[in-house]
Amino acid sequence: MNLYQRGSIAVIFCAQRTQNDDESYSAAANAMSDLAAKQPGYLGQDSARSADGLGITVSYWENDEAAKAWRDHPDHSAIREQGRGKWYERYTLHVTRIERSYDWIK
Repeated sequence: MNLYQRGSIAVIFCAQRTQNDDESYSAAANAMSDLAAKQPGYLGQDSARSADGLGITVSYWENDEAAKAWRDHPDHSAIREQGRGKWYERYTLHVTRIERSYDWIK
């Protein structure tokens, strides 16, 4: 787990998956994670998915400009449209500023 500085940005993406095309979804999700990690201002990511397809991914960014640049990246935009068309039943996205960050490791 990483600690993030006060004022950095967390983008919280919560989505319910369809049962469509799991193989291409996994490939696209991995490609987007790899691409995001190469973007200026990227700090990290946490994600989880339940057996019924509900997933939460939180990406962390140095500032709002970096988060918006990722939102507007052409490859990310294209995959987002594919997701709306076939991989997601619904999703919500929340952008928030981090005030405090803690971790604990046993």
